[in-house]
Parts: sequence; C-alpha cells; structure tokens
Amino acid sequence: MQKMVERCAGLDVHKATVTACVRVPDEAGGRGQDIRTFPTTTAGLLTRRDWLASYGVTLVGMESTGIYWRAVYYLLEEDFTCWLLNARHLHNVPGRKTDVADAAWIAQLLEHGLVRPSFVPPREIRELRDLTRYRKALIQERTREAQRLEKTLQDAGIKLSSVASDILGASGRAMVTALVEGTHDPEVLASLARGALRRKLPQLAEALQAHFRTHHALIASEILAHIDYLDEATQRLSAEIERVISPFGEQVALLDTIPGVNRRTAETLIAEIGADMGRFPTHRHLASWAGMCPGNNESAGKHRSGKTRKGSKWLRHALVESAGAAARTKGSYFSAQYARLKGRRGHKRAVIAVGHSILVVAYHVLDRGQPYSELGEDYLLLRHSTAAYTTRLVRQLERLGHRVSLEPLPASA
Repeated sequence: MQKMVERCAGLDVHKATVTACVRVPDEAGGRGQDIRTFPTTTAGLLTRRDWLASYGVTLVGMESTGIYWRAVYYLLEEDFTCWLLNARHLHNVPGRKTDVADAAWIAQLLEHGLVRPSFVPPREIRELRDLTRYRKALIQERTREAQRLEKTLQDAGIKLSSVASDILGASGRAMVTALVEGTHDPEVLASLARGALRRKLPQLAEALQAHFRTHHALIASEILAHIDYLDEATQRLSAEIERVISPFGEQVALLDTIPGVNRRTAETLIAEIGADMGRFPTHRHLASWAGMCPGNNESAGKHRSGKTRKGSKWLRHALVESAGAAARTKGSYFSAQYARLKGRRGHKRAVIAVGHSILVVAYHVLDRGQPYSELGEDYLLLRHSTAAYTTRLVRQLERLGHRVSLEPLPASA
C-alpha cells in the first residue's frame, strides 16, 4: 500500500495516559515504529511533544475521545499538523483492542492516508463556543427550574398556569413570591395581577385557593433564588460573548438577516461553524458535517432509510429552533417549504429540512459576505413551468369528477 506520510504519529488518548506510536523510515529502508506511554499532566504532555519532535514527526492524529483530546491537541497544534479523527472511522479487528494496538493502528491509517481530519475551529472560535454552549446550558437549566416550580405549585393544588400563560411573568412572579412570604388569601394574591390579567381576577382567586404548606414555600423560594442566579449568570455570559464576538460583528449582522435567526442564534452559528467558510469545500460538506442532511444507506441496489448522521447537538438545536421561528414567518420561503413538507413527511422532518435550508443560506451569506435575499413564498410554485403545474392541477380536479374551465385574471390583478 502506498505510503502517503513519511513521518507520522498516532495517539490513543485517555483520561490519565496517552499512548503514542511513531512511524518513521528505518535504516534498512523499511518502516520502523516506536511506542511509548505518557501521563496527561502538562509535564507529561511537554515530554511527549519533545519526543515527537526528536523523530521529525510532521503529522499527528488522535481519536476524538470525549473531551480528553482537547488538552493534548491544544498543546501540539502550534508545533505539528494535528488531525482530530472520528472514532467511527478507526474501527479495528474485534478482539485485538489494546492501547498499544490502537495507537499503532491510528499511525498506520495516517501513514497510508486512509482517514480524514475532523473540523477543529481556531482558538478564538473555540473560546466563543465554550461561552455560547455554557450560556445555552444555563438557559436550559432555567427552563427545568421553571418546570420544577410548576410541579411544586400543582402539588399544592395551585392552578396558576391554567389562568396565566407565564407563571414567571410579572404577575405570576409577584403571586408566587407572596405565597412564599406567607400570604395565602386568594383574593389578596389575585389582586397582584397586572395588565390584561386583571380581567381574570375571579378565575385567579379560584386558581390560587389551595393548601400551600411550609415545605412548598421552602422549595419554591429555593427555585426562585436559583432562577434569579441563572438570569444574572446568563446576562454576564451574554456581555462576555458580545465582547469576544466583536471581531465578527459584520458576520453576525449578516446572519441576523435570515428569517428565524436572531442575534443569539447568529452568535451560536458563528461559534459552531466559524466565520471562515473556506474550511468547507461546499455547502453540502457543511450540511453533512453538521448532521443536517440525510445519510446514505444503500445495499444491493436497495435504498434504505437514510437518517441524519450525528453532528453537533448545539448547532442542531439552534437550527431547529430557528426553523420553528422561520416556519411561522408569513410570506417567506421557509414558511412555504415547511407547509409543503409537513403534510407529507410530518412536523419533525419538515423542521429538519427547514433547518438544513437555513444552514445552507448561512454558508452562502458568510461565504459571499452578502445579506439574505428573500425568495418569497411563491418560489417553490413558480420555479418550474406554471403551464405544466396548471395542467396537473386541472387533471387532478377532473379525476375527482369536476369540469374545469380556466379564465386568466386581468393584468391589474
């Protein structure tokens, strides 16, 4: 088999140790290898870096094992060409798995050019990604706490959510706080309603009549305190994200022109895929990497279900969230696409398809440096011959037993 890389190394990364295998030319004109195990402490990683440099290694490959690869990769990326490899592409013969064998196998795959590197963004994008992901985790935790508060109120027999749309809105928060502080009179609690909710005072008084006990008050107070902390932490993270992402302000503004994509989603897109689309040859490569397009599953000429591949869950969540918003944007291409697919394929597949379209649009917006140009809700109908489409609709009506005659609308219509 042809040798593609003369001096390379494969790393099998674990929590406490890294097994490294170097493959280089030997004195006899063949291929020699040396295998050593290093600790994953900073001192051990520096020793391993010097050991690799002593062999003149030019390419280092490692398996993407959890988060343990990160410290190893970050320390080597300035001195070597580092490849992060997908674990699915590295399967060896079953029953022969050891750390030494894994490191040697990775080195051999690198040597013969049988693997491709995964996308690892530059350092500034990685830092932004850590911030946006943690902010999303806090937002999700806040949602879980709000659900716990609702369960606590339901356990006490309080049906506030049946009358108020948001139990943590201005009115709902005031009522829950009063409950925690010891006010149990339904009429007094209902009087704390504000705005349009005051039109429902009788319903509120009925919903707030319950058995709110001491342990309910303790749990609710802790939940409210945690929600306040999460809100403050989210604001601090958002301020830091705004500072870190400032060099990419133009790209964020361009992404913000896409229907369904707000500033927070635009920040997530930049953090997950970067601002330089040159890393992806085409938009198809980006969609495949993100796991937002159908996979291939063909055998013996038969095509089976091609479900989407695994990708970044953070990117997928942002795209699906944006797709839901875009589907509700009247007069847009995305809303027409969603309506076209939902009836045949269902809500979930339609949302994924719209999310895929948003990702493709984001690729071209960033690649060309141009804002989004709306195609309109009629694009899917008018992209082909209108005469052929009209004929097909007439034939469908005739098969249903109708006699159809067509009259063109006046030009002014």
